Amino acid sequence: MKIVSQWFAELPSRAGIAFMQALAFLPFSWIRALGTALGWALYALVGSRRRVVQTNLALCFPERSEAERRRLAQQTFVYFAQAWLDRAWLWHAPQAWVQRRVRLTGAVQELAGSEATVVFCPHFVGLDAAWAAIALAVPRQSTTIYTDQSNKLVNQWILRGRQRFGHLRLFGRIDGVKPIVSALREGQPLYLLPDMDFGPDDSVFVPFYGLPTATVPSLSRFARLGRAKVVPLLPRITAGGYEIQVLPAWTDFPTDDLVADTALMNARLQDYIATMPAQYYWVHKRFKTRPDDMPSMY
Repeated sequence: MKIVSQWFAELPSRAGIAFMQALAFLPFSWIRALGTALGWALYALVGSRRRVVQTNLALCFPERSEAERRRLAQQTFVYFAQAWLDRAWLWHAPQAWVQRRVRLTGAVQELAGSEATVVFCPHFVGLDAAWAAIALAVPRQSTTIYTDQSNKLVNQWILRGRQRFGHLRLFGRIDGVKPIVSALREGQPLYLLPDMDFGPDDSVFVPFYGLPTATVPSLSRFARLGRAKVVPLLPRITAGGYEIQVLPAWTDFPTDDLVADTALMNARLQDYIATMPAQYYWVHKRFKTRPDDMPSMY
């Protein structure tokens, strides 16, 4: 009886996953059109998240008019929805289809060999396409830090999708720093996503668009502890799929100043965002944690 009740409780999740599996085999243009429609629907209906995006854009782009920021918010929801539905073919379509739709460009040689490497992966909406592109092109075991989802069925689906190609080793935050650093020094690239608000613990306040922003200094910390270079990875949604750009390794990073390094990371992230502002993950409350009990931005 318990198994039956659990199955029915999981029915919405099972239906959602089945929908994504079926969606994978529709023509690419149909999936993108559906993503556009879904994005507009989310923008219109999910008022709380729309206000988060609008607040982020007002804080980061005060020089733009209200009409410009509104258009940028609308584009953000469309790209967000398209990237979400693209997981259908990224995780379930034949490998040859995925290889045609994701293109790895730039300084790809930075990911070759066995040199200790931290890959800086900012939260652009095409992040899952970046996982696939690198795994298909770079035959190295790699690692990342993963936080389990509360829905176990969805969690398993996400993990299978992200581990579909290549060899990705997942560390939980409870695993601590030592095994991650050991893997780095053994030549396993670490994919790091440090540009979200993880709360005040272990964060430093450094500028992001001129605002003191809680930022984890993990990029500098892992680069120093692992004696690793830092290679930025920028995924961009295109008309035909995704372009995943590998940038040259930073030559002046890390230093002995953890806070200065983290401020530099945010400054460079701003430059990356400027090239595709609607594709950044503005749905996240990036300025949620405030210093000295300042009032919430949201």
